[in-house]
Amino acid sequence: MRRMLALVIGTATAVWHLSAPAGAQEFAKFEASQPYTAAQVLLNAEIHRPPGAGRFPAVVLMHGCGGWQPPVQNALRSYARDLVNLGYVVLNVDSFGPRRLGEELCLSNERLQQALAYRTSDAFDAARYLATLPFVDPRNIFLMGQSNGGSVAMKAARAGTSAPAFRAVVAYYPWCGVFNGNVKLASPVLVFSGGKDDWVSARECSAVRSSGANFSNIVYPQARHSFDLDIPIQTYAGFSVGGDPAAAADSKNRMWAFFNDNLTEDLKRARGFAGASRLSN
Repeated sequence: MRRMLALVIGTATAVWHLSAPAGAQEFAKFEASQPYTAAQVLLNAEIHRPPGAGRFPAVVLMHGCGGWQPPVQNALRSYARDLVNLGYVVLNVDSFGPRRLGEELCLSNERLQQALAYRTSDAFDAARYLATLPFVDPRNIFLMGQSNGGSVAMKAARAGTSAPAFRAVVAYYPWCGVFNGNVKLASPVLVFSGGKDDWVSARECSAVRSSGANFSNIVYPQARHSFDLDIPIQTYAGFSVGGDPAAAADSKNRMWAFFNDNLTEDLKRARGFAGASRLSN
């Protein structure tokens, strides 16, 4: 079995805090419907939002198996800033800290498999929470995950779940074995893979065949795992990881375009997103 990475989200009742971390407009906690490590777990979340009353489309961000490590947080907050500039609300969630879990998950296939289960629930918990916010358009909620968080996002896109589908899903360097080759999707999925990724297989993602909604995999031939992080090429958990600025910039622009293209038609017309979905680098 291939190794995977991990990532996160939250649910139901929010507890608001007056102080917020740098770069976040608001800070909240959510009860996890599958707590995993205790009878009850409240997940931490940063909420980034555009000015005004909304209603805005929204994106849930899910980190990888290392949790909210500084390079990961820097990347996720950069995505959040750009998405806010495009008129999106962003929910960036830490599920591992509140569960008292750390990057040791990156070394255990068994624990990463467990994370896939409870964190898929986390993703829908987050969507349900966002749908309760008066400044969020509940018809236009999207999901993005890195590594194992990307695999979680892919699972959340599958048809047959009891929860409402995300408008669209983006997965950065996920383990595509979660689909086992063929899948029926409730949400369109866009995957970004690295051709030099020795942790998860780009070929496995390219081999996926979908029905119900579209599945696309874009491979960056020279990119490694974690290519969207601002880190030098190095060995982590026994695998080669490292940033690739060209792949990071191209994938970012493709993600913005993908989200904008999958907005409900009335919101696309109202916001005039046609031709406005690419950011300058």
